[in-house]
Amino acid sequence: MVAQPQVSSRTYTPEEYLELEIASEERHEYIGGEIIPMTGGTPNHNQILLNLAGSLNFALKRQPYRVFAADQRLWIPAQGIYTYPDVMVVQGELAYQEGRQDTLTNPVVIIEVLSKSTRGYDQTEKFVAYQTIPTIQEYVLVDQYIYRVEQYTKQSEKTWMFRVYDRPDEQLEFAAFPWAIALEDIYDKVELEAVSE
Repeated sequence: MVAQPQVSSRTYTPEEYLELEIASEERHEYIGGEIIPMTGGTPNHNQILLNLAGSLNFALKRQPYRVFAADQRLWIPAQGIYTYPDVMVVQGELAYQEGRQDTLTNPVVIIEVLSKSTRGYDQTEKFVAYQTIPTIQEYVLVDQYIYRVEQYTKQSEKTWMFRVYDRPDEQLEFAAFPWAIALEDIYDKVELEAVSE
């Protein structure tokens, strides 16, 4: 989903946000006191999300991992952010925000499907926020317009390895758990933009 800035001079507390969010039919991100509505995704965005989440869920069945897609709220306490990653994987027991049973805090893998309007935010500020999550091990960004997947794998507290995949026959390999998926499977049924030569 895509967060769109909301024009408002008012700031909200996390408690006010959660009260409004629970009563709302639409989803919103919460960033530094601002409530930002999330707009609907494109067919490409949704197809990629389903391809990844479905494949991950099947591959990790009967293993100590849980896969969540799109509607699961994440709390990032160090940044004061509530967000809804496109795909999250949690290892072991679910850790919830204190006093809640609907907001997670312990993903090991987060995957975001990029759009033209969120690409810069997902690659910079959002990645900085995700890095403050103690359990995070991998962050994956998937372009919805061309074959391109960017993978950040945590090596140490302040060191991340960066890798780009851009061919259909390449395999995106995860370090957090033993699993790989070909880009052609991530992009199955996705209508990519024609590349002019």
